[in-house]
Amino acid sequence: MPTVIARSELVDVFGPVADLYETVRPGYPPRIADEIVAYHGGTPASVVEIGAGTGKGTEVLTRIGAPLTCLEPDPRMAALLATRFPDLEICASTFEQWSPPAGGVDVLACATAWHWMDPATRNEHAWRALAPGGTLAIFGHRFDYTESAQRAAIQSALHAIDPTVRQRPTDWFHQDIVDHGQFVNVRKEVFRRDLPLDKERYLGLVRSFGEYLSRSPQQQQRGLTMLGRLVDDFGGTVVLDLRTTLVLGQPRGRTHAR
Repeated sequence: MPTVIARSELVDVFGPVADLYETVRPGYPPRIADEIVAYHGGTPASVVEIGAGTGKGTEVLTRIGAPLTCLEPDPRMAALLATRFPDLEICASTFEQWSPPAGGVDVLACATAWHWMDPATRNEHAWRALAPGGTLAIFGHRFDYTESAQRAAIQSALHAIDPTVRQRPTDWFHQDIVDHGQFVNVRKEVFRRDLPLDKERYLGLVRSFGEYLSRSPQQQQRGLTMLGRLVDDFGGTVVLDLRTTLVLGQPRGRTHAR
C-alpha cells in the first residue's frame, strides 16, 4: 500500500495528524528488541532512534533496556512522544542535522522512516554515527491484503485516482542497505500477522499515510469515498497482511566478532 514520495514533501506531513497516527498505526512485534540484543551480542550501552514520531518504534526499543535518545523534528509528533515517554531524551532534529556523540552510538534504529532520510547520504551518515561493533536496526511495516480480490479492487481504485502512484518493492530497505555497501553481516527477519480492520479503522489508517497526506484535498476525498464503498462491498471489513521486516547490520571496517 505505501508508495514512493519525494523528500520535498516531507516537511510538516504528519504533525497535523499526530493523534490519529498514534491511534491507528499498528505497533511492532516486541520480539524485535530481542533480535537486536541477540545480534548486538548483549545489551548495548546506547540506542538512538531516527524519526521516532509518536513512539510506535520507541515502544519496542525501550524493551532493550539501554539509554535511548529519540530524534523527531516535528514539534507536534515530538510533544506526543514526550507525553508517552517522559523519561526519554528527545532531540528536535532531522537525521541529517544531528551530530552523533563522540565515539558513536551502539545501536542506531529507525522504524518505518528510512525512506524519509536522504537516500544519497543516509547509509554513510548511519555508518559514521555508529561505534565500532555497533548495530544498525531498520524495521518497518508493509501493508498488503490477505484476499487477492480486495487487493486488486483497492489498487484499481487508487490507480484511477492517481495513475502516477508507484509502490516500493517488498523489503526495499534491506536491498538499499546491502547495495550501498556500508554495512556487513546484514541480516533480515520477517514477522507476519493478519490485521482485520472495520471501515472506520481502515480509513483512519489510510488517512495516516504520507502518500495520502501529500495528495490534494480533492484526491484525498475521492480516495476515502471510493475506499469506503469498497469496504462496504467487502462486508465492512478489510483484512490486512501485515508484514514487518527487521534489517540488522554492522558498520563495515568497524566491526568485532560476535
